[in-house]
Amino acid sequence: MEVPGFAHNITSPLSPCEGMIKNLSLDAIQLCERDGNKSQDSGISEMEELPVPQNIKISNITCDSFKICWDMEPRAKERITHYFIDLNKKENKNSNKFKHKDVPTKLVAKAVPLPMTVRGHWFLSPRTEYTVAVQTASKQTDGDYAVSEWSEIIEFCTADYSSVHLTQLLEKAEVIAGRMLRFSVFYRNQNKEYFDHAREVQGNRMLPSVKDNSGSHGSPISGKLEGIFFSCNTEFNTGKPPQDSPYGRQRFEVQADTLFNPDTNLYFGDFYCMYTAYHYVILVLAPRGSPGDDFCKQRLPALDIADNRFLTCTRAEEGGPDGGLVFRHAQDVILEVIYTEPLDLALGTVAEISGHQLMSMSTVNAKKDPSCKTCNISVGR
Repeated sequence: MEVPGFAHNITSPLSPCEGMIKNLSLDAIQLCERDGNKSQDSGISEMEELPVPQNIKISNITCDSFKICWDMEPRAKERITHYFIDLNKKENKNSNKFKHKDVPTKLVAKAVPLPMTVRGHWFLSPRTEYTVAVQTASKQTDGDYAVSEWSEIIEFCTADYSSVHLTQLLEKAEVIAGRMLRFSVFYRNQNKEYFDHAREVQGNRMLPSVKDNSGSHGSPISGKLEGIFFSCNTEFNTGKPPQDSPYGRQRFEVQADTLFNPDTNLYFGDFYCMYTAYHYVILVLAPRGSPGDDFCKQRLPALDIADNRFLTCTRAEEGGPDGGLVFRHAQDVILEVIYTEPLDLALGTVAEISGHQLMSMSTVNAKKDPSCKTCNISVGR
């Protein structure tokens, strides 16, 4: 059962984790953090008979919500009016000690039947480890609170974006995608050592690798989907791939129909920016029935390969000059295309580009700008 209402003007007791002073009053939740301890908080008194929550269980975890329940001794159960839920991001021992700590969040909820839902994108982020502890409390006639001891501390991790959240990102990306331009090749830039390794060690093949953590923090493909990154954007004045790249001076080019054809499924993976005016859309190309295809079917919105705003493959009109497939990409976003299967270098060509290696444009492990209104949705970041 979701919490129907929360207390107002509450002085919160000390949480089991360090806190900072911050109060936020909302329709459904009040967040309270204080320095000090129970004896220093004039609005808190201890009532020994209040039961301590036992056997805390977390369930139905999403990217910005979870359900929580616990066992309690029946004694004085009827006197409980509120629950204090102390929620904190799990401390990373390798984090920068000089960076300010995330402010812990104390949820003060009216006592409702359990399990109760805790939901809020303003304090829950996807794919993030949290700790949680619970107190029971009884509001007194003078406005003070009697509280139990804190429960044990439980750890859990929030989930990835769901298909609903990804569809929201997809719809935002469609708004700025722009007109469609024709292209004929996919290309991948790397350094000379990468291609030497592919020839000498990997049987002349480029092999899929696990996607890094660039883009939206809640993306279900980061750190999970294996693939090979390709680009397909062209320069509007030449219709050809740009001669500059952030990833290396060696470029592998392959005809578009080798990767993208009617036997390929296309999925939307992410939409993000990196504190710049450029926006990136991640798409996944997966041969039908492949392991990558099975992975994406369960997690990502599928796109019609002939009718979408980002990347299309259509049949040329009968009697037209091409007589085959026609490929188009969106002009106003930078497409990052992940192909999920190994690829033989013999299917394309490797040559050196004439331009520069623009390292500042690299998106490797790039963090999404959480303040951008164009590419963020109202769940975590």
